[in-house]
Parts: sequence; structure tokens; C-alpha cells
Amino acid sequence: MVELSVSTVKLSKKVLQDPLYFIAFGFGSGLIKPAPGTWGTLAAIPIYLLFAGTPWTVYVFFTIFAFVLGVYASQKVSSDLGVHDYSGIVWDEVVGYLITMFLAPPGFLWVIVGFALFRLFDIWKPEPIRFIDRKVKGGLGIMLDDVIAALMAWILLQLMAWGFM
Repeated sequence: MVELSVSTVKLSKKVLQDPLYFIAFGFGSGLIKPAPGTWGTLAAIPIYLLFAGTPWTVYVFFTIFAFVLGVYASQKVSSDLGVHDYSGIVWDEVVGYLITMFLAPPGFLWVIVGFALFRLFDIWKPEPIRFIDRKVKGGLGIMLDDVIAALMAWILLQLMAWGFM
């Protein structure tokens, strides 16, 4: 049986009632443990599939909008919680996955490859990701380290797709 603390129950209610918490927690996926970042990335897959067939300009516009919204929501929620980069704040993973999958080849295999590459760089945090993670604070810091991880994953995904690896 799973025991829920009072604070977990309150946080779950807040995520379902407050739109900024709902976004920051990746539509609630950030409440799932263990590995909320992985669950947040999984929550990004349907969003990617929804936008995958759109013109690239629509995809980029939506991704930029999601990033800006994420900076604001992450800042607000982390301030409310009193914790910088609380593990349940996973909108950065959602945006990171969208960046990773920009112009990805069609097919379920690429959905999985993009997922794996993004999680690899997000968890591993090679430089400069680690530097950004340590030095840039607030909502921008929460989002930016995942953007850099996503760009690294995107480069590798594109190299694989074009047959350079």
C-alpha cells in the first residue's frame, strides 16, 4: 500500500487546481515517482505526436511558447515551494523532448531514440549542461539546462538520422 503524506496530497490537489502548477508538473506527470523527469518526458510524447505533422514554423513557434511559459511557471512554482528545481517540475523535460524531436524522421523508432538520447544528456549533464545547472537560477535556470541537453541530443539524433553514425 502506498502511503501519501499530507504535503503530497496537498501538492497533488494544487497541481490539479492551479494551471501554472499543472503546466510546471507536466500535466501531473511530475507527481509520479520514482524518476519524475522520465515520466515528464513520456508525457511529452503525445504533444510531440500532435505537432509532428505540422509545418516546422508552427512546431518552432509552439516550442518557443512552451519554453517561455515554462520559465514563468517553473519560477512561480519553485518560488512557492521554496525549492529551486524541485524534482516534480518537469515542464523542462517536456520542452527538452520537443527540441530533441525537431525535424526528427517519422516513425516510432525515432520517438524512442529521441527519448533515450534526451534522457541520457539530461541525466548525465556533461559540460556545459552541468555549469548551467549550477550557475543559472530561477525559472530560466530550470529550463535552460534541459534546452542545452536537448540540443546535444538533437545533434546526435540528426547525425543518426542522416546516417553519419
